[in-house]
Amino acid sequence: MAEFIKQSQHIEKQDTGNVKEIVTKALSDVRKDGIKAVRGLSEKFDKWNPESFRVSQEEIEQAVKKVPETFKQDTQYCQAQVRAFAQAQMESLSEFEKEIQPGTFLGQKLIPLSNVGAYVPGGRYPIVSSVQMSTIPPKVAGVERVIACSPARDGEGIHPGVLYAMHLAGVDEIYSLGGIQAIGTMAYGVEGIEPVDFIVGPGNAFVAEAKRQVFGKVGIDQIAGPSENLIIADEQADPVLVAADIWGQCEHDLNAVSILVTTSRKLAEDVQEEMNRQISTLETAEVAQGSWDRNGMIILVADKEEAVKVADEYAIEHVQVQAEDLDYYLAKLKNYGSLFLGEETTVTYGDKGIGTNHILPTGEAAKYTGGLWVGKFIKTVTYQRCTQEASSKLAPIIGNQCRYEGMAAHAVTADVRGKKFSKLNV
Repeated sequence: MAEFIKQSQHIEKQDTGNVKEIVTKALSDVRKDGIKAVRGLSEKFDKWNPESFRVSQEEIEQAVKKVPETFKQDTQYCQAQVRAFAQAQMESLSEFEKEIQPGTFLGQKLIPLSNVGAYVPGGRYPIVSSVQMSTIPPKVAGVERVIACSPARDGEGIHPGVLYAMHLAGVDEIYSLGGIQAIGTMAYGVEGIEPVDFIVGPGNAFVAEAKRQVFGKVGIDQIAGPSENLIIADEQADPVLVAADIWGQCEHDLNAVSILVTTSRKLAEDVQEEMNRQISTLETAEVAQGSWDRNGMIILVADKEEAVKVADEYAIEHVQVQAEDLDYYLAKLKNYGSLFLGEETTVTYGDKGIGTNHILPTGEAAKYTGGLWVGKFIKTVTYQRCTQEASSKLAPIIGNQCRYEGMAAHAVTADVRGKKFSKLNV
C-alpha cells in the first residue's frame, strides 16, 4: 500500500477576492459598453489605455530589433518543432465516405474553424512558448483568422519577445489586451475587433473564470488550473535529475503541484537531500520552496504496478518516468496530459519547444480529455446519402423506431419516402 513520505500541507490558496462576481460584472460591461468598458478595465487592471489596442507593424518591427539574435534562432527552432508535430497530427486525420449498406453512403468531413483567439499570459514571466502552442496548431489546421491577446507590461505594451514570437508564428491580428477584458473582447467583439469562435490559452484565475463564463457563446480549449507534474522513479533514477525536475515544476507559482512516486525509499531520501542542495543557489527559490511546502508530495509504492495505479488516480497534467521498462509505463499509464519517458527528456522540453503542446488538462481532467492539439481547431462533421433502393429499405425500420418513441411526425418523414421510392423501384 502506498506510503506518504512527504505529504501536501493543503494550505489555503491565496485569496483573490470574489473572482466569479468580478468576472461576471466585467464581462457584462464589455457586452453592454464595448470598447469603452474594455478601456476602463484595461486602465484599471493593467494601467494601459493606448490609442489603439491593435499592435501596429511599426511596433512589431521595433520588437524584432530589440530581441537578441540567439533568441530569434531559438524561437524559430521551437516553432518549427511545434509546426512539424502539428502537421504530423494533421496527417493522422482523414475524410472518408463508406458504403455501410448497399446504396447507403456515410461520410466524414474535416472543416477548419474560421476564427480563433489565443490568450498569451504575461504575468510573472513572459511565456513565449505559449505563443507557439496556441497559435501554430490552428494555423496548421487551416484556420482563416488567428488573433492573439497579451497584456501590456510596465505600461510599454506586449513584451518584445512575445511580440516577436507572435509575428513569427503568423498571427493575423495582435492586441495588447490582458485579463477579463481580452477574453470578453474575443468572445463578444468590440468596436474594430471582430469576435472569434474559439478561445485557447492559459491564464490566471480571472482568465480561467472568464473563459468558463463565455463558453457556449464561443468554444474553449479547457479551464486551466495550476500546473502539475508527477515523476515515477525507481532505484535506478538519478536523484540530481529528479530534484531538478521537481524544482523546475515548483517555480511556476505557489499553487503548482509536484509529486514524486517511487519504489525506492533510498531514492526518496537522496532526492530530498539533493533538493536541499539545489535550492540554495536557485534564483526562484522563494516561490519554488513555497510551492513544494504547500503542494509537494513523495509517495513510496511497492512496485511499478502500484506506481501506475497511483499516477492514474491523480490524473496529472505532466507525467515523467525515470525508471526501467519504459515500454511498460507507455502501455499501462492512461490518465495524463503528456508523458515524458526516460531521464533524457523533461517537462521543460515539452513546455518550451520539443514539439508537443503544453496546454494540457489539469485538476484530474486527464481522466476524460487530452491536451490542445491540431484536431481541436477542426470540426469533424458527418453526411449521408442514399440511393432510392436503400431509402425504401431503410424507411420502414426507421418509421417503426419513431412510432415506438411516440414521434408520429418523424415516422411520417420515413413512411412517405418508403412509399415513393418503393413504387419507383418495382
